[in-house]
Amino acid sequence: MENQIAKSQLQNAYFQRFWLLDKNITFLNHGSFGACPRQILQLQAKLRSQLENEPLRFFGREWESLLDASRNTLAEFVGAGDEDLVFIPNATTGVNAVLRSLKFAPDDELLTTNHEYNACRNALNFVANRAGAKIVVANIPFPIASPQQIIDAILAKCTPKTRLVLFDHVTSQTGLIFPIQKLIRELQQRNIDVLVDGAHAPGILPLNLREIGATYYTGNCHKWLCAPKGAAFLYVKREKQAEIRPLTISHGANSPLTHKSRFQLEFDWMGTDDPTAYMSVSKAIQFMGSLLPGGWDELMQRNHELVVQGRQIICSALEILPPCPEEMIASMAVIPLPKTLKYNHISLHDKLLDEFGIEVQVLSWEGDTTLSEAKLLMRISAQIYNTLEQYKYLAHVLEKLQ
Repeated sequence: MENQIAKSQLQNAYFQRFWLLDKNITFLNHGSFGACPRQILQLQAKLRSQLENEPLRFFGREWESLLDASRNTLAEFVGAGDEDLVFIPNATTGVNAVLRSLKFAPDDELLTTNHEYNACRNALNFVANRAGAKIVVANIPFPIASPQQIIDAILAKCTPKTRLVLFDHVTSQTGLIFPIQKLIRELQQRNIDVLVDGAHAPGILPLNLREIGATYYTGNCHKWLCAPKGAAFLYVKREKQAEIRPLTISHGANSPLTHKSRFQLEFDWMGTDDPTAYMSVSKAIQFMGSLLPGGWDELMQRNHELVVQGRQIICSALEILPPCPEEMIASMAVIPLPKTLKYNHISLHDKLLDEFGIEVQVLSWEGDTTLSEAKLLMRISAQIYNTLEQYKYLAHVLEKLQ
């Protein structure tokens, strides 16, 4: 066992060379913004040179085929038809596009959870206030013992007035995997549409959007797929696509072209922009899938096992219990911090970074919690370039700071 761990440590250190990450920083926060490998950044630079070498040729003749090729690879990776996907800059844009396209009435109820990402909750507040609709919040406990608690909490808040449910696939604040396929099946039986904020899911979990069955699903490519910043996607069921419009109305609204749906014509061109992040997604998927013999399956499993070990190291050092079962986390784990750490989320983050060179997410948990000792959470991430020694170092520093 010790030999296996030592081998894994050497392999992870080997993979660090593919990233530009500062070698003086213990980087344990891949989940926030991702990190793009050198090879993919080089490809994007080549595409940018191609664009700037002859902008009219690029946008007039080359742009669409490059975009479609990348979309086809992404669609296969996430288990969707390529005609059902559009590229967008980030998942928050996808949530906004859906919410601001739909028409709500004063009697409608929009259901979400206390684990919802703040930016998307703000978008929900905006459309609810504009329409006079009511936001209903399902309170999901944290710590949590089983996925069934998530299902029970959400279904208990559904009523005949529930028009739409918005929830995360993998929560940002607590790192929980929501049992979305079971949830969606139950909600469909109640004729309720579902918008899934899958910001963290692509590359951290296997995806098959056809099987998942969400009405709307949006996910980031810049996080765990390791594409450049500014690459994400929106999936909309075919029968709902006519209703969903981009936040920017441009030439696609009255384009005479007929080789694509109005849905794709509108989203594909929202004004002049740099599309090279989108065009790099297919290569990012291929590159990350080539790092281990078992491809993406092995990569996701390896990252999961690494973060589980990292969580246990830190929990043991702080003498606390893990807040959820291992099967409820993917490659991020959230740890409740004890009150013996006399910091708020900002001061602890800054101290760890400025004095110890550790970059890790520290959160102030505002949702309902059964924790009596603290509402301060720490979220660690595990990507292939991370090592167990990094989590041991973080655990040692946290012990010192108590």
